[in-house]
Amino acid sequence: MTPIVTLENRKLKLTNLDKPLYPEDGFTKGQVIDYYRKVSRYILPHLKNRPVTLKRYPDGVSSESFYEKRCPSYRPEWVKTVVQGQTPKRYCMIDDLPSLIWTANLAAIELHASLHTADDLESPTVVAFDLDPGLPATLLDCLEVALIMREMLGHAGFECFPKSSGGKGLHFYLPLNTRTTYEQTRQFANAVARTMEKHYPDRVVSKMAKDLRPGKVFIDWSQNTRHKTTVCVYSLRAQPAPTVSMPVSWRQVEEAVRRRDAGRLVYRPERALQQLDKQGDLFADVLTLKQRLPSRVAVS
Repeated sequence: MTPIVTLENRKLKLTNLDKPLYPEDGFTKGQVIDYYRKVSRYILPHLKNRPVTLKRYPDGVSSESFYEKRCPSYRPEWVKTVVQGQTPKRYCMIDDLPSLIWTANLAAIELHASLHTADDLESPTVVAFDLDPGLPATLLDCLEVALIMREMLGHAGFECFPKSSGGKGLHFYLPLNTRTTYEQTRQFANAVARTMEKHYPDRVVSKMAKDLRPGKVFIDWSQNTRHKTTVCVYSLRAQPAPTVSMPVSWRQVEEAVRRRDAGRLVYRPERALQQLDKQGDLFADVLTLKQRLPSRVAVS
């Protein structure tokens, strides 16, 4: 029998709740839905009014997946959408609990949000960096590089916020929430990555070529463009076992580096929810903190 639930006066049919979406771990579709229900008060502010790309795993994380940019035509009429792109696509927006649970029921394990809102498709609200280690470099190397970046950007007057990718890397956000353009954020992010590479050539690479990356941390600055999305904070990730893209404090980063133990920054859903109950949303300021980029940037 297919369960029908009512959320905020919206009726939803939930299907295949016992289906393992993480077969190696046994984590089921019902547990995925339950996680998103429990984390909704924290994740929804970061999804609200943003075009979202769904990464769907209909047969679980060990089978084929696909990115769904076009919001499905069979969506409920109450799921909000926005049209964007040179080849216009109608994107889903996940503004409320029923919409969030509807996407979870589609086996949309990962939720990838745009860096802009639907109110201004040309103005990103953050600068985003993805720190990606090339083997034999690890997450620990990413943490060390992030601390250097924090110091460098701190000297320039910027406050930044880290979150685990939920996998092997680290995401690094510089909030803006002021009028800017993707051309400005892209140039700024590129200059930061190239400056880091210039001063730490044995540890950092700013170019995407895979043959340059072994043993170094690739600072991916290219996410700062309108057509790309970044996995949303608190989204599940499609690892063999369920993990969460989880905000971490700089103190946690420093402690992990001191102890040489980056594993403490990898969060399963239950631990993520426990930390949220204790500390609240460590990414809340990313939505409100106002910072302005310099009018001109250069590699120094």
